[in-house]
Amino acid sequence: MTAEVDFEKMGGLVPAVVQDSTNGEVLMVGFMNRPAMQRTLEGGYVTFFSRTRNELWTKGESSGNRLRLISCMTDCDSDTLLLQVQVEGAGVVCHRGTRSCFTEAVAFQAANVADHPVEGR
Repeated sequence: MTAEVDFEKMGGLVPAVVQDSTNGEVLMVGFMNRPAMQRTLEGGYVTFFSRTRNELWTKGESSGNRLRLISCMTDCDSDTLLLQVQVEGAGVVCHRGTRSCFTEAVAFQAANVADHPVEGR
């Protein structure tokens, strides 16, 4: 079965969550339009649509840290992609020089679990 992707909900773009295929680590999130998705699926390397430059860009084309596509799936609403990849090159994905773009902690105050019981438990 080949899923249709709904590019209309976000004005021609869909978020693409990039995940390491070997360990499940979330590496980054980018946006794809239909041509970026087509280039990714046909070429085997992840290509995004740059919202700031208004153009396609293939991850790692200048750094050599490319993302080789292993699998591509949609969510249940067909408006988000999950790309499982193998990182090539030095293993750096983020422009800040880290493997994952998700390195900044956000402070929060957890609610008291006793005040908010989970249904069914």
